[in-house]
Amino acid sequence: MQDIVYIGCYDKTLDLFESQYAVPQGMAYNSYVILADKVAVLDTVDARKTDEWLDNLTRALGGRGVDYLIVQHMEPDHSAGIALLAEKYPEMRLVASPAAFPMLAQFTGQDFGARKMPVKEGDKLDLGGHELSFIMAPMVHWPEVMVTYDAAAKTLFSADAFGRFGDTDPAASWLDEARRYYINIVGKYGAPVQTLLKKAAALDIAQICPLHGPVLAGDALRLALEKYAVWSSYQPEEAGVLVAHASIHGNTAKAARQMAAKLRELGVSVEVCDLTRDDWAEAVAGAFRYSGLLLAASSYNADVFPPMAHFLARLKALGYRGRAVGLVENGTWAPSALKAMRRQLEDMPGLQILDPQVTIRSCPTAAVAAQLDELCAALAAACLER
Repeated sequence: MQDIVYIGCYDKTLDLFESQYAVPQGMAYNSYVILADKVAVLDTVDARKTDEWLDNLTRALGGRGVDYLIVQHMEPDHSAGIALLAEKYPEMRLVASPAAFPMLAQFTGQDFGARKMPVKEGDKLDLGGHELSFIMAPMVHWPEVMVTYDAAAKTLFSADAFGRFGDTDPAASWLDEARRYYINIVGKYGAPVQTLLKKAAALDIAQICPLHGPVLAGDALRLALEKYAVWSSYQPEEAGVLVAHASIHGNTAKAARQMAAKLRELGVSVEVCDLTRDDWAEAVAGAFRYSGLLLAASSYNADVFPPMAHFLARLKALGYRGRAVGLVENGTWAPSALKAMRRQLEDMPGLQILDPQVTIRSCPTAAVAAQLDELCAALAAACLER
């Protein structure tokens, strides 16, 4: 609908989103304005882009004021412009979940008094031609989050749900960057996402407007709903194996690549990740994507090489579960990686740790190579069954 206007900003200079996720294609901070009888702005943007966002809003308003600011999520990349907008439009009401207002005071140092308009599940706001319904979505992925449904436009404004890294181009592939975004940022909160999906299923949705990435409609909308149902249930998307290796001098990496080739011979889809060099967040997303995981790591300081320890800690924090896992260690004089990896894996539910668990002493011998082939066969069988 023409009276819903995009006023967000694209930051192509950002290197790390949330100071940890590599974003070589930059990041979009989305914001929208509904120009009905009453004017409502949905969320603001990051401080890096506040001036540009205010210019976008001013052009969209064409001299009109703002009646309501809908605050769906208080994370700073969406809330940095709240105080500025409240100062610019002193009659504007701030609409948010009750849990958002203490955060607003913490971030801005202001209370906003009678201008606060807390809403709960099912509350509505009539803008004249657009009636907004508010749906609480706590822990997707902060506790104050809500989403907003515009029945007239059949549009769900979805906060951080259904976002992706990168720009807002709907022609660009959504899936890989959305998976990396969801698994790493939202992935721990599968149950709340499932709850939100059930609420969304009761709505007539023609498009979803997230706070990052493109507007989703048609086939893109169907794909997003399908993938969120899978990701939030912690089920693998496909039968296959992520081969993740952490090698100091290259021998462990060589063995991992040889095992990847063997798995492909056995008819398994394989993705290989070097945890010492490749994007760790992409590796985490890959682990959730596939039904099997092969970990190959060097021993280090009577433990496991730190890149592997970091990777496993991320998996545990995000609720990794229900996969088949193969383990390979390398150690010249005192192999310790197997024990360390098992220790980190033991708290992840439903994992099937396969035998044999293989130890390489510096370089694989013929006997070790046979064990590696045996592990590949076991992993192929296990992951293709899932």
